[in-house]
Amino acid sequence: MKTRIYTNKATPIGDVYIVVEDEKLTAIYMGEEDFLEGEIKSALQYDPADPLIKECLLQLAQYFNGERQEFNLPIEPQGTVFQKAVWKELSFIPFGETRSYQDIAVKIGNEKAVRAIGQANKANHLPIIIPCHRVIGKNKSLTGYAGTRTEIKEQLLTLEGAGYKK
Repeated sequence: MKTRIYTNKATPIGDVYIVVEDEKLTAIYMGEEDFLEGEIKSALQYDPADPLIKECLLQLAQYFNGERQEFNLPIEPQGTVFQKAVWKELSFIPFGETRSYQDIAVKIGNEKAVRAIGQANKANHLPIIIPCHRVIGKNKSLTGYAGTRTEIKEQLLTLEGAGYKK
């Protein structure tokens, strides 16, 4: 079995928990509740000194300080073929810009998959790195982030200077 390691850190959007496996970033959880729901803590090793975890923390700090717009980290997203196609498309949304769920559905060649795009966003275990927060309603309104946590989506989009409706 591969060793999975983690750490947690306070950020402007609350505590984040970072999980690394086999020298790849596998998950970022927003808050302890999400972390405990998604991981078996006893199966993880706490190691804030791991080089990849330290690099992830550095890049996240740079992002929150307005010094970084793109991430350069080895990632290992876990999901279906459809989810991975959605996440790949999300990775192309530039810092400070947004797209609608419909835009993403069209880009992946499945115009009727708007709700499925939302579910793929919800299943994204690498938020911020794979910027699901940049996907908003067609009318520019905020819609659920990590399920229902639109306040986090609002904070991230504000940080990036992206336009949206409250």
